[in-house]
Amino acid sequence: MAWVLSRFSLARWKLIARVGVIFSVLLLAVVQVIGKSVNGNHNWISLGFVDVQPSEIAKFLMILWAGFILAKRERAGSIQTNVITLIAPAFALCILLVLMGKDLGTASVFAFILAGLLWVSGVRLGIFAGLLTFGFAGVAALVVSAPYRMQRFVVLLNPFADGQYKNTGWQPAHSLLGLASGGLFGVGLGASRQKWGNLAEAHTDFIFSVIGEELGLFGTISTIALLSVLLFSIFKIALRAKDPMVRYVCSGIGCWIAIQTILNIGSTLSVLPVVGVTLPLVSYGGSALIATYMGIGFVIGAARRDPAIFDELRKSEYSWLR
Repeated sequence: MAWVLSRFSLARWKLIARVGVIFSVLLLAVVQVIGKSVNGNHNWISLGFVDVQPSEIAKFLMILWAGFILAKRERAGSIQTNVITLIAPAFALCILLVLMGKDLGTASVFAFILAGLLWVSGVRLGIFAGLLTFGFAGVAALVVSAPYRMQRFVVLLNPFADGQYKNTGWQPAHSLLGLASGGLFGVGLGASRQKWGNLAEAHTDFIFSVIGEELGLFGTISTIALLSVLLFSIFKIALRAKDPMVRYVCSGIGCWIAIQTILNIGSTLSVLPVVGVTLPLVSYGGSALIATYMGIGFVIGAARRDPAIFDELRKSEYSWLR
């Protein structure tokens, strides 16, 4: 799928981008009507043979739409146009729909994507700082208003504390135990003890802890290094892009993958509260994987349209790369 998407012309991407916000809002609204709850979050739709998470696809569609809108503004020379009024209301609507399903983690990802796009678009530092302050204040209000969220923040100080360990502290505590028992090279692939009953959601939210236990410090550093190379490449392609839409969309995709990586690994290390987001390209989950590959397909297409990169691809002995 990513290979096919990488062959899409920029004109075709622009057609999709025009309706990206409409499809995003519709997908998120449908979830609230016919969706189902998983672990307290109402953000899934059951198709009978499989459950899908529309908010993952909405992330990519919103980045695509925002990139199109920001590029249109730049081409028109309307640099003084208020960027916030152009894209923030649509993102706010998506965030509100996600919060209706009690999914603060996904809502935070949408918010950070918006922040990244506003930064790339050149919003003045004072305004940007004000928006960040407002955003963090909103998150704080949501945390204080929900006791279970507040407990997740409290256990950050010491998940092993009496009265916390067997309740909200159970997941972060056993995540740390898994990481601590891995040593330098781990206990062996598939030999994790924490994932068998002790560490809930070991295949999704806490996959990084399992990597640390089975492959040790070598495995965790390798995982971070690979994701870092991917992010570096995405942002480098964004900087090389001649078309403003490509620059904005690639930057948004980089921000998306980066913030999910930070939130997931931060939760695993117990330096951030458990927010329930996947580790890109690593955690189990078809919806997240498909959405991420859609984004990577766009980035690969952007690279192929770069004359210097395409010349190198043409020299490759692998014809399918061209």
